[in-house]
Amino acid sequence: MSRQVYESFSAKDTLQLGSRLGKFCKAGDVILLHGDLGVGKTVFSKGIGEGLGIEEPISSPTFTILQVYEEGRIPLYHFDVYRIADIEEMEEIGYEDYFYGEGVCLIEWAKQIQEILPDRTIQVTIAKNLKQGFDYREIVIEGMERI
Repeated sequence: MSRQVYESFSAKDTLQLGSRLGKFCKAGDVILLHGDLGVGKTVFSKGIGEGLGIEEPISSPTFTILQVYEEGRIPLYHFDVYRIADIEEMEEIGYEDYFYGEGVCLIEWAKQIQEILPDRTIQVTIAKNLKQGFDYREIVIEGMERI
């Protein structure tokens, strides 16, 4: 599996990297977004939306579980499964229609639903390193050729 490591020194850098990834995405891609609270997952998600040509504001679907954006080059299905207590909740949403649909799935906190994830995914891990500075992030992308 390919693995690239990127450095971000600002929210703008994180947004731009997300946008680059979004430009390379194709229908059927499933992106798993890992990282602690406050590392920039929502900023990265906004970048992916930008790269897909989505102009409406991207927000974290923390309380709705799923946000659907259909206006871009291809749809974006943005999941936040942090609050999922049982896989049956995902079945009620009809997750398979999204995971295997015509858009890109972006899933935050994917470890909550590991048993239903497709075999092929793109993994994005964002981590702080305060020794490098308050705004510094290391962003690791696995499962996708260099962007």
